[in-house]
Amino acid sequence: MMRLTLLTAAVMALAACGDKPQSAGGVKSDTAAFQGTSNAFNAPGWKAGDKTAWEQQLKTRAQAGQNEYNRVK
Repeated sequence: MMRLTLLTAAVMALAACGDKPQSAGGVKSDTAAFQGTSNAFNAPGWKAGDKTAWEQQLKTRAQAGQNEYNRVK
């Protein structure tokens, strides 16, 4: 009985060693966010590759859409 318990404990302890490494699947985002994407879901008025336009779009979105003091009157 003691052997069975030790064998079970050893198998359970070694089972944790079989964990496979996880990766992002080859997706890399090593470009700056303001460089843009090539899809049709960009915000109107935003120019891809223009850092100042990107920052202005973020400020506008934060004030108009995410600021509860401006949304609820």
